[in-house]
Amino acid sequence: MMNLTRFLRLSTGVCYVLSGQVSALRENALGPALSDAGALSGSRPMLTQTSLLSRHLSSSTGDESTTLEACHMHGSAQYCVDAEGHEVKVVTAGRTSPSYSGCHMHGGKRYCFSPDGQEVEILSLEQNSADPPHVKSEEKSKEHSKGKKNCHYHAGVEHCVYENASETTEKDCGRKNQNYNVNLRIGLLLVVLVTSAIGVFTPILLNKFLSIKPNGMVITFIKQFGTGIIIATAFIHLLTHAMLMFANPCLGQLKYESTATSIAMAGAFIAFLVDYISHRLAQWHRAKASSEIIESEKDLSNDSSKDVYVKASAIIPEALNLTSCSHHNSGNVTVGLTNHWVSLLILEAGIIFHSLLIGITLVVAGDSVFITLFIVIIFHQMFEGLALGARIVAVNNGRFSNAKTILLPLAFSFVTPLGMAIGIGVMQSFNGNDTATIIVLGTLDSLSAGILIWVGIIDMWAGDWIYGDLANASLSRTVVGMISLISGFALMGLLGKWA
Repeated sequence: MMNLTRFLRLSTGVCYVLSGQVSALRENALGPALSDAGALSGSRPMLTQTSLLSRHLSSSTGDESTTLEACHMHGSAQYCVDAEGHEVKVVTAGRTSPSYSGCHMHGGKRYCFSPDGQEVEILSLEQNSADPPHVKSEEKSKEHSKGKKNCHYHAGVEHCVYENASETTEKDCGRKNQNYNVNLRIGLLLVVLVTSAIGVFTPILLNKFLSIKPNGMVITFIKQFGTGIIIATAFIHLLTHAMLMFANPCLGQLKYESTATSIAMAGAFIAFLVDYISHRLAQWHRAKASSEIIESEKDLSNDSSKDVYVKASAIIPEALNLTSCSHHNSGNVTVGLTNHWVSLLILEAGIIFHSLLIGITLVVAGDSVFITLFIVIIFHQMFEGLALGARIVAVNNGRFSNAKTILLPLAFSFVTPLGMAIGIGVMQSFNGNDTATIIVLGTLDSLSAGILIWVGIIDMWAGDWIYGDLANASLSRTVVGMISLISGFALMGLLGKWA
């Protein structure tokens, strides 16, 4: 029935067209005569109506020579290419054909005929409001394989990462033009200075003015919180950033993929070497001092003077029996204090290296992320200052008069603002994608990570929990120390999301 209806409709259209063409020829050939006759007989209106109808139907047929070629299937839908090279969709319920011809317009819609006379509707891609399935599937596949694009900053340079991919491999190593609010950076430099000073001097001042015991609950909490901060800084911040630096496409393909971790291992070895050599030197110094005292005792024992003997006997126990501050609760006080101070100096060196880099990279980051990074750095400096201050209190045994108690906190307080000042000076020419810059920043980050890994795990973590006072601490003090240690891990790990 549908084929019969379509045939009748086609036949009617052809008849109307032929009728219109005949009428047009008749009108053109006999126009003047018919006009006169029409004026006399009134037959003109009927011819005019016939002509208008034929013209309307003729205009609706469009260009019947238009054809569709290169027809192909995508799933259950057929697509063809028109004469202008555009891909169109064929809407048909019957058999598909490799080509179509006689394309025309009906009521604003486009139709074509298959070789067997079947009329099909043609949809352009704009009308279909969608790309062909193969195009859509390819785009979706690309988008799905990449995922959402997330951009962040390392060393003042924007790096973009797709959710399902690593750093984007597009090689754009030129300097990125950023917006810099210089006045804001200068003002916040002072804020970083004050925050760092508050963090590092808080444990020292609490111990000085509130007479808080170095092994009390408060200092224990701050010390273990600081231990967590230092270890998390080494792994999550420094080592991760160093690996990202050496993975920068602008550096090219590394022949040795473990460059960052190897440099970190070298940093840990350097820290170990300094620790070990200082320990051996302290032992040698103690042995030499002990032998001299023993020789002096022998000489004094042969002296008949009682006063001299008393003085010598007073020196011996002071030199040999003070063992309360030993590094492993055994040995001489001089060795213990020396080891603690050397470890503290190594810790300070590791902190200073990366704090300088933090200051530089904070300033050279664009205004779009500067405030976010600044907030993260403020917390970072506060936490790291608490860690360093608590260690100074423990090593100095609560004394505030020692020059090291003042100089070490001051150095920490000023190093990040110093880095910010350097960054302000070079930010208009800084290019974090420059090969030399990448190598320098990546190397310093790796070295700092290795140093802090050694100090954090060996001298601080194991030094307190295995060889130190927490090895036999009370349950309450152990719980407080463990909670604060985990808190340091967690908080610094959280900050690693943004910096």
